[in-house]
Amino acid sequence: MTEIRICHLYPKEMNIYGDRGNIAVLQKRLEWRGYSSSITPISTGDDFNPTIFDLCYLGGGQDRDQMLVAYDLQKKSAAIHSAAKDGMVFLWVCGGIQLAGAGYTDSDGRRIPGVGILDLDTSAGKSRLIGDLVLNAELDGETSTLVGYENHAGRTFLGPDATPLGSVLKGHGNNGADQTEGAVQERVIGTYMHGPILPKNPWLADKLLTWAIEHNTGEIPALSSLDDSLENLAQQVAISRAGMKR
Repeated sequence: MTEIRICHLYPKEMNIYGDRGNIAVLQKRLEWRGYSSSITPISTGDDFNPTIFDLCYLGGGQDRDQMLVAYDLQKKSAAIHSAAKDGMVFLWVCGGIQLAGAGYTDSDGRRIPGVGILDLDTSAGKSRLIGDLVLNAELDGETSTLVGYENHAGRTFLGPDATPLGSVLKGHGNNGADQTEGAVQERVIGTYMHGPILPKNPWLADKLLTWAIEHNTGEIPALSSLDDSLENLAQQVAISRAGMKR
């Protein structure tokens, strides 16, 4: 049985947005298809081996915790870049998208360094961008509606090497100005969408798993269909709550 190896970065420090729910979704959707999985927590002070994982997840946290892990990430930066270059899958959410970029300048002008696996930069705005978020996402030439919740002060702008995860249909997205949300570069995804994001967006979960299995086996899998009626209902509720018609 193929085992997909998942790294959960900073599960104690960056865990305020239902991050374990995202991990649970990945595990169950693998299990239902006959794959096993292992979850390895990596915290401050722990080594990050770029050769032993297929997928790396990092969630959101408070500014204080984000500052703490940012400097630890600098010690892991070379290994993280090596993993991204090798095709490891990354999903970094909320504070994670800021740490995946060049850095974050807070409201006091302090610079929090990022690891630079996404071509973007973030600065604090004067107000928070809060509410339901709906977007039209595109990955590998396929499109899907994604839903989530955003609550961030960051204003994130992408450089030329990153592409948006999707265009905003409802909400603010990266910066409240250019109607973009998230960033994709190779198989690195950053997004402000939490809630957690994967239970209501099985298309995105399966895209991550397809990439992770390919990273592990060297072959693109044909994932069997699952009954996503409950997941789709949850997405519909989120769309309705955002004041949109599906």
